[in-house]
Amino acid sequence: MEKIKVVVHGAAGRVGQEVVKAVSQEPDMQLVGAVDVKVSAPELLLPDGGKVPYSTDLKSTLVKYRPDVVVDFTVAKASMPAVRTAAEQGISMVIGTTGFSADELAEMEKLAKAKKIGIIVASNFALGAVVMIHLAKIAGKYFDHAEIIELHHDKKLDAPSGTAKSTAQAMTEAKGKTFSPPSAQGADSKSRGESSGGINIHAVRLPGLMAHQEVIFGAAGQTLTIRHDTINRECYMPGVILAIKEAVKRRGYIYGLDKLLGL
Repeated sequence: MEKIKVVVHGAAGRVGQEVVKAVSQEPDMQLVGAVDVKVSAPELLLPDGGKVPYSTDLKSTLVKYRPDVVVDFTVAKASMPAVRTAAEQGISMVIGTTGFSADELAEMEKLAKAKKIGIIVASNFALGAVVMIHLAKIAGKYFDHAEIIELHHDKKLDAPSGTAKSTAQAMTEAKGKTFSPPSAQGADSKSRGESSGGINIHAVRLPGLMAHQEVIFGAAGQTLTIRHDTINRECYMPGVILAIKEAVKRRGYIYGLDKLLGL
């Protein structure tokens, strides 16, 4: 069987480095190129001692090496031009970048349809985090009050996290209505976090943390907490590998790893 050819955009980043490692070790995939704004040499050394072309120019890399899939873990302002470039070349994408606007996500959907490519976007590729959101959707049907606390390392740029926003949205959609905010909310109190569908989201940024989230439900005389902890970035790789394999099979836009897992 022919190997799936992959280019990693954002290869020097923390998650990008893990993607490079995971793809290069996958028997039915071939890493054909790496792209990043921080390039120190024309070739990127792989964990097994091999090398792949390394460039700051995504378009030239795609034209020259013709991958089947581009995996993007960058920032939204760099990711959108990459999406347009890949779509122009008819190349599918797996995107783990967060912080997109609704208009940008809508543009991705239009490009996937127009160019007949697969674009898979997920705010979190950790399978445990996807299950956490699924369980929160179930629990939310039985509680009227909920809050989310998300904790990340101090280098994370966006707040609240894309995972927290996705969780709140999924919970509200599953419930069919907004949650009830606390009676002593305090409309102008910044300390109460950002509200989404009646769910307050609190963002913590500290060195020593990786990525953590807990969803807390409250009712008379009881609480229920669903929590997921990321120990290291290796946890994202099974989800990324699954998405790469699905991106070459599917046409169109898919948001959320849960769609690939059948949740």
